[in-house]
Amino acid sequence: MDAELVNRSKSIQARLKQLQDSLDHAGKLTAIKSIEDQMAAPDFWDNSEKAQTVVMQLKGLKGIVGPMDDLVQSAEDLEALFEMAEEDASIEGEVRSEITRLETVLDDLELKALLNGPNDGAGAIVTINARDGGTDANDWADMMLRMYSAWAVGQDYKIELLDRQENEEAGINHASIAVRGPMAYGYLKGEEGMHRLVRISPFNSEGKRQTSFAAVSVSPEIDDSIEINIEKKDVREDTYRAGGAGGQHVNKTDSAVRLTHIPTNTVVQCQNERSQHQNRDTAWKMLRAKMARIEEERREAEDASKYATQARTGFGSQIRNYFLHPDQRVKDSRTGHYVGNFESVINGSELQGFFDAFLRLKAGKTEAIADE
Repeated sequence: MDAELVNRSKSIQARLKQLQDSLDHAGKLTAIKSIEDQMAAPDFWDNSEKAQTVVMQLKGLKGIVGPMDDLVQSAEDLEALFEMAEEDASIEGEVRSEITRLETVLDDLELKALLNGPNDGAGAIVTINARDGGTDANDWADMMLRMYSAWAVGQDYKIELLDRQENEEAGINHASIAVRGPMAYGYLKGEEGMHRLVRISPFNSEGKRQTSFAAVSVSPEIDDSIEINIEKKDVREDTYRAGGAGGQHVNKTDSAVRLTHIPTNTVVQCQNERSQHQNRDTAWKMLRAKMARIEEERREAEDASKYATQARTGFGSQIRNYFLHPDQRVKDSRTGHYVGNFESVINGSELQGFFDAFLRLKAGKTEAIADE
């Protein structure tokens, strides 16, 4: 048998053992049993929102345990393949293909093992704000909203629009969505920061090149079981009329709600629900998520510096550059991850690579590449 294949097989076994320990495979099996017992209770669906959260937790656990169990079984079967290849050299090609497949599965599971933050398994609240660049920035913010939504749909995640304010000419001023699915926050939290687009402006009659910016903020969507201490006296509530740029869709009552946490100057708002009461409830959920994000970043030294520079806007502050002119490309300023097809990123199909690269960078698996 080829010595290279033998060494790769031994590497798979060693990585697999380490992965089982780091992912707490036994603990996850216990958690799955506990959740399944909980779901068997006759009153489980009495509280639909809480039940959905539990179902999402179960899906996330099985999304790791299932592939892990399959991998363990396949690794055991690999030993039998080696024995067969010793007797029949023609099987060596099959052994090589199987080892390559197992290495790919291992890479994916090792990446998931990096999603070990306290809130990484939660859903995410993604807020996008148009920044510098005029109408182009408003259009860019809307494009980014569609990008994250397309990625979420591709991951079979659920999306809920929490807030959206249209711009009078094109695009949006800002919008917030909830993305719900296993590890949604763990993947999306690295998107927080400034995103820069360079293109020939469709809003400029002279066809000049335009640079525009959109700011992304990501917070974990936490449930009521997690205690977040927010004093109501520290929160100012403002109500206003919900609606788009004008016309028949403008609400005639002050149903939209804006909450400002005065000590941290944290602002959230919601206008997408039908009533002020519903908007207020959603806004409070968004505020709890924002405060959980702040606490998380305070605990993590490597994120604290990023949080301190979050307010920066304009040139030099972007985490990623998107180009439609003079050529098509997207490049991350932190990781150097590069895609030469703008459309494949903006339609969500090649966005995951940027998430994975950032996870590896944070885990020290790769080194950042200087951006242009």
